[in-house]
Amino acid sequence: MIDWEFAEQVAARSARRRPGVDGATMVELQASYARLTADAEGYVTAETGLRPLGCARARVTDRPGWVGANVRSFERLLRPLTDKLDAREPSRLQPLVGKAGGAQLGLLLGWMSGRVLGQYDLLVVEDGDTVDQDLVYYVGPNLLGMERRYAFPPEEFRLWVALHECTHRAQFTGVPWLRPYFIEQVHDLLGSVDPDGGELVANLRRAVTEARSGRSPLDRGGLAALFATPQQQEVLDRLGGLMSLLEGHGEVVMNRAATRLIPTAWRFERVLKTRREAAGGLTRFLNRLLGFEAKLAQYAEGERFITAVERHGGRDLFDTVWEGPDRLPTLAEIRTPQRWIDRVTGTGPAA
Repeated sequence: MIDWEFAEQVAARSARRRPGVDGATMVELQASYARLTADAEGYVTAETGLRPLGCARARVTDRPGWVGANVRSFERLLRPLTDKLDAREPSRLQPLVGKAGGAQLGLLLGWMSGRVLGQYDLLVVEDGDTVDQDLVYYVGPNLLGMERRYAFPPEEFRLWVALHECTHRAQFTGVPWLRPYFIEQVHDLLGSVDPDGGELVANLRRAVTEARSGRSPLDRGGLAALFATPQQQEVLDRLGGLMSLLEGHGEVVMNRAATRLIPTAWRFERVLKTRREAAGGLTRFLNRLLGFEAKLAQYAEGERFITAVERHGGRDLFDTVWEGPDRLPTLAEIRTPQRWIDRVTGTGPAA
């Protein structure tokens, strides 16, 4: 299905077209982010009460390095689907199909490599060698480019980015059931894909019907929602609720810590928001196609959910989301927090 080596070659070639950073500067960035990541983890622990496993490790990488890490993650994440497809009777066209799939993934990752600032890659973690596991990645050229273009104070901007990524690490390593639950949902989604493509035609017909009625299926999450069956859409909604919670929580923790620690954080947020909103043409289309616009909506919806829950019952009520999968809000509950409050407190009409 995908020639992974070719995907990495295509993506790395695309990533190298953008200006890089010299070796001495990368060393300086590594030392800076290592220190600030340790600081950020302490702030996140104090703010959330979550106790991450071990100590966070920062890795500053160039764009091809980020690409390589994500190719490996995609390979592991998509394994239930690729194993199913590869189990079919071999075809003489299989090498060409693999190259085509690799080229598509490579172009996607190459484009993304110029936009990503930081990432906690929970999917890298597997048994075996731990050197490349449980890392907080920072894409040095992109971060340095933002600092220079907008005259951001480096120490403050770097800590601000580290706070968000360390919150995600605290979520996935400080809540023991969360990582297995997330991966289980993704595998359930991929395992339900029809390898013969029959469902694809039906899904496309349903998408056309939606579009004719004035609703864009891309608004529900890009291509994944466009091609999803009703059963798969249920899993996507569960994942959407989870990711809205996690992204919103990351924003809330980052902003609360930044209020005390980073005087210019408001400016970072304003610049990034303006930058996203100003995207047009092909960039805006790709953002919709890949679900990035839906992801940005998750930040705002998650923040609103947390604010409403804490207004009702304080942080004690919100912290019950970490007790187990049954306490996670659905996507509908994220958008209507009172429904989640009524369910978990037993005070709603159905109680």
